[in-house]
Formats: sequence, C-alpha cells, structure tokens
Amino acid sequence: MGSKSKKEKAKKRAKKQRIRTLALGIFWDKGRILVNKSYDSAKQQYFYRALGGSIEYGETGAQALVREIKEELNAEIANARYLFTLENIFEYEGEIGHEIVLFYDATFIDETLYDREVLHGVEDCGEPIVAMWKSLDEFERTDSSEGGLILYPADYLEALKGIYKAPYV
Repeated sequence: MGSKSKKEKAKKRAKKQRIRTLALGIFWDKGRILVNKSYDSAKQQYFYRALGGSIEYGETGAQALVREIKEELNAEIANARYLFTLENIFEYEGEIGHEIVLFYDATFIDETLYDREVLHGVEDCGEPIVAMWKSLDEFERTDSSEGGLILYPADYLEALKGIYKAPYV
C-alpha cells in the first residue's frame, strides 16, 4: 500500500511539472486588447491574460485557439495568424508553472463582440471567464496607485509594443 501511494504521488508531481504548450489569441479593437481577468489568491492580486488554452496532441496552435475560443466564449474566430512565442516560467497559487505560449492575431466573426465591454464565458474547470477590452496604456503604468494593471506572461506587453506601434490600433 505504501509503495502505491508513493507511485501515485510521483505521477501527480510529474503531471504538475510538465511544460504546457498554449495558443493564446490577440484580439484588437480601437487600441484595446481582449483579456481575461483572473485572481491569484496566494499573491492576493488580480491580473490579466489573453484568452486561449492548451494545444492538444495532433492539433495546430491555430486549431487550438479556434477550439478554445469556441469552448470558452461560444464565439467563432477567423484569420488566426501566428505572431510570436514566449516561454513563461511563473508562480500561480503558490505553485511553479512552465509554459510555451504561441500567440496568434485573430478576429471575431461576430463583430458585435467588439462593442461589448465585457464578454462572459466558462473555463473547462467551470470557473467563470470575465473578458474585457483594455488599452495597453493601462498595463504600462507600473504604480498600482496610478491604476496600473498586471498583464501576463511578463514579456507579453513588450512583445505587443514591438509589433503594434503606438497609437495601438
């Protein structure tokens, strides 16, 4: 019994320690990007991240993005175009994570989604998605007293600024 318990613990640890490969979408509208607001209770801080998710075996990054946006927001997207990749080693909820993140520029087929301030959806695990449009300027402020927001992965903002020059359109 004791050895089985050790094997189960080792499997659980190995699963946690795997590198995740993600496809995330960059949706632009009037100088704003669509991001999901989340909360890390260990850090006691809100943060924002692009929408998308894990790439499944046998699936391209673009296919994963189309699937994830359909699952999360029940929305159809088009024109998914690969832009760049970031490696992300981070801490979330007190655990170390490691991701390879492929970013894609994409557009919504239903153009009314650009007029909504907030888009609601649901994660695979049942957690709510609260996606909203934010300007890059809101993330550039570094002092929280100035209303600066946190955007993850850490190098995402710089990568965006390198591709889309101000004013961001």
